[in-house]
Amino acid sequence: MIEECLVAEFRIEGDDCPLATATANADAAIDARPPQLRADGNVLIQFSAQPSDELSETLDADDRIRYLHVTHTDGRSNYRCLSKHPCVVHELVNAGFLVESMRYENGGATMRGAVVGYDVLRGVMEAAGRTVGVSLQRVYPLRTDDEAVASGYELTPAQEESIRVAVEMGYFELPRTVTAVEVADELGISKTAFLERLRRAQGSLFGTMFG
Repeated sequence: MIEECLVAEFRIEGDDCPLATATANADAAIDARPPQLRADGNVLIQFSAQPSDELSETLDADDRIRYLHVTHTDGRSNYRCLSKHPCVVHELVNAGFLVESMRYENGGATMRGAVVGYDVLRGVMEAAGRTVGVSLQRVYPLRTDDEAVASGYELTPAQEESIRVAVEMGYFELPRTVTAVEVADELGISKTAFLERLRRAQGSLFGTMFG
């Protein structure tokens, strides 16, 4: 039995999947859920970004994207679509990478997840390196607190980002060292949007804990 599980973060350059291409052509950052590869070779993808007409138009004009659907919640645009172009993340998953988060920006991607042991980690890097440029940003043993996060509270990327930034800035300290307005400014959203994200995130967290 392999007892050591590792958290790994990769930076991917050269992946020509639709989301990477979109962030190369539009000034946007995309937070994506792990894509679902269907038996017919098409990929179901869900992702979110700051509202951007340029991003929406870029995605809509991409012939590899089908059935693009957009909704708006918590000051974010949430996208769902079908892609005819599998990206490198599937190679990583096939090699043993358990994807937790994906962020596309400036034509590249940062992917965070878990691997079981260093042999699997080497295999994941080799699988990615055969098709694109990959660099290992950081790796560390999976701790108990990481397992709690990985086991999954139903938070959107925007909600998770809001909580993380609020914690880092001292919003939850007693007494508070920053205001809701200051956290919202750091996130680039309104105070109302930040507080709505926070309430929704707290509802998800408390519902999971006490539901």
